[in-house]
Amino acid sequence: MVLNSSYLLDFFRFSVLVSPDFTADEKMELENIKTYKKDLLDDIQSLKLEIDKIMEDILSFKSGEENKALEKSKRFSNGKKKFNMDPKKGINYLVEQRLLDRRPQIFAEFLYKEEGLDKTAIGEFLGEREEIHLQTLKAFVDLQEFSDLNLVQALRQFLWSFRLPGEAQKIDRMMEAFATRYCGCNANVFQSADTCYILSFAIIMLNTSLHNPCVKDKTTLERFISMNRGINNGENLPDELLSNLFESIRKEPFKIPEDDGNDLTHTFFNPDREGWLLKLGGRVKTWKRRWFILTDNCLYYFEFTTDKEPRGIIPLENLCVREVAFARKPFCLELYNPNSPGKKIKACKTETDGRVVQGKHQSYTICAPGAEERDSWIKAIRASITKDPFYDLVSVRKKKVINQPPQD
Repeated sequence: MVLNSSYLLDFFRFSVLVSPDFTADEKMELENIKTYKKDLLDDIQSLKLEIDKIMEDILSFKSGEENKALEKSKRFSNGKKKFNMDPKKGINYLVEQRLLDRRPQIFAEFLYKEEGLDKTAIGEFLGEREEIHLQTLKAFVDLQEFSDLNLVQALRQFLWSFRLPGEAQKIDRMMEAFATRYCGCNANVFQSADTCYILSFAIIMLNTSLHNPCVKDKTTLERFISMNRGINNGENLPDELLSNLFESIRKEPFKIPEDDGNDLTHTFFNPDREGWLLKLGGRVKTWKRRWFILTDNCLYYFEFTTDKEPRGIIPLENLCVREVAFARKPFCLELYNPNSPGKKIKACKTETDGRVVQGKHQSYTICAPGAEERDSWIKAIRASITKDPFYDLVSVRKKKVINQPPQD
C-alpha cells in the first residue's frame, strides 16, 4: 500500500501527542517515516516540474505546427496570386516552395479543383505546347466526367472550367483533347473523335449565330442539320440527335465564367487589341471617347472600361479599313463597306434606355492618339478581317471525315 504524505504527517503529529516517550525502535520508525515523507515530497515536486516541462513542449510544438500551417497557407495564397498574373511564374513559385510537385496530374488537379484561380490564366497555361503543358491538358480533361451527357452538356461543363485562349492553335489542341475525352466516355455516340471535334465547333458557332444580337441571319434547324451532313466518317448523324443539340443551345446560350475583379479583358476571350479611341457619331457629328476591344472578328466599344455590356458592336465581315484624313484629327482610320457604298453598315448599338438598335453609320471614322497607334489598329483590324483562323481548322478536319469510307 502506498502511504499518502498528508496521512503520514497526521500520524506523526498524533503519535507525538499521545506517546511522548518512545522506545528506540519507535524513534527509528518515526525517523524512517520522516525521511520517507521528505523523499515523497521531493518526488512529487520533481514530477510536477516534469509535467510542466512536457506541457510547455506540447504547447510549443502545437504553436509551431500552427505557425508552419499558417506560413504554408500564406505562401500557397501568394502562389495563386502569382499564377493569376503570370501562370508559368506562379506554377514555378509553387514548385520551388514545395507546395506542388512538378507532375502533370498534380498541376491538373490544382487547375481543376483549386478555388480563386483566374479562368483566363488556366486557359493560358493549358494552351501552351511544351510537353508538360500538353500532358497537363490531357490530365485536366481526364478529370472531367462526360459519361451519359449529350455534347452540349459536356461542352457547357468543359467551357466553364477555364477560358478558351484567343490563338487558333491553342483552341485546336484543347478541342482535340475534349473530343478525345468525350468519345472515351461515350463510346457509341460518334464513329470518331474527328466527328465530335467538328460538331463541337458547329455548336459553338451556332451559339454565336442564335444569341449574338448583331447576327441578323439566324441559323435554322434545317441549316444546322444540313451543314453537318456526312461528318460521321461519311455518314449522317441522326436528325434527332442534331435537333436535341440545336434546341439545347436555342433555349440556353453558353455561359462564360466570370473571373474576380472588374478588368474588362475578363469579359472577352483574349482580345487582339484594346484601347481608348475617339469615335465620330453617326447622326450627330461629335467625337466621343470610347474604349475599343477587337476580338472574334468584331469591334466592340464601351463608354467605360468597367462596363459589362458594350455600347456598340461592329461586325467586321465584308468591311475594309484604311487611313483617312480628317480636319483637326490627323490620326484617323475608317471602316467602310467597299461593296455597298452609301448603305448603312450592319452594326448595333445600345440606346440609353437599354434598347438594342441598328447602327446609323455608312462608315465608321475613328481617331487614334498618334500615328503609331493608328497604324497598329489598322494592322490588327486587317488581320481580323482577312481570315477566320478557325475556318481552316474545321474545314480540313471536315473534308477528312466526309471522304473517309464508313467503318464496318
